[in-house]
Amino acid sequence: MYVYVNDSIVSAEQAKVSAFDHGYMYGLGLFETFRVEDGHPFLLDDHFRRLDDGLRSLGIEWSMKREQAITIIQDLLEANQLNSAYVRWNVSAGPHELGLYTGTYSEPTTIIYMKSLPTQLNGVKDAVILSIKRNTPEGDIRLKSHHYLNNVLAKRELGAVGNVEGIFLNGSGYVAEGIVSNVFWIKNNTVYTPAIETGILDGITRQFVLTLLKQQGVSAQIGLYKPEELLSADAAFVTNSIQEVVPLRSCNEKQYNSEHELIASLSKEFDRYRQWLWSRYELQGGKQ
Repeated sequence: MYVYVNDSIVSAEQAKVSAFDHGYMYGLGLFETFRVEDGHPFLLDDHFRRLDDGLRSLGIEWSMKREQAITIIQDLLEANQLNSAYVRWNVSAGPHELGLYTGTYSEPTTIIYMKSLPTQLNGVKDAVILSIKRNTPEGDIRLKSHHYLNNVLAKRELGAVGNVEGIFLNGSGYVAEGIVSNVFWIKNNTVYTPAIETGILDGITRQFVLTLLKQQGVSAQIGLYKPEELLSADAAFVTNSIQEVVPLRSCNEKQYNSEHELIASLSKEFDRYRQWLWSRYELQGGKQ
């Protein structure tokens, strides 16, 4: 595997990070995971907008124009002999002296990881409601940060099982999100998904699905929901930027219609846009 580290593409064995990088020492860093399909980084502008906003809130100076990113991605695809890929774009604070720092980080570390897309992307999953609760965000909203201990502990609770997603409740008992996904469910042709106020990450694919539903005239409700509402749904699905839309076959003992026509329709929309769309705002007349 080849990775990008601060303006250079190197083998994974050659990649180095400073022992004083505050991303390593204090978890001060963010990342975006996105999908490249036939050379096109799907929804890249949306991912970079979220990354830029988050880094600014952490006092990390970083900027990247789309044209620069495309060149890096194409070079990394070539180095790894890939045409489509799973990409993790990681930016940490960079090196600084030992101790908490309140100033601006002007020399961040950028590392880009790339690997083949999973071979099975369009299957179904089962879900279980976790006993471990979703932790509250470190700040006002949840950032896609290096603080992943809550997710790791949840994954350990779930165990080494394939095609099963763990669903968090928050500390107040409301449905929050999956370990690596946002969650939606359908009842009487209305789509429901937890609000940001539950402490979830506002996923890029979550945002895109909500945009698609609005475009299609489908009723979508965002709110605070107890698990009983998820467990009484007709159908359910989870979303993330790599697997996109994944139907759930079950949650706990509840069986769902994993072939619901609305889920199939959403999947077709991803097929339609995946190779050329830069932002969900292109579907909204450019309004941000």
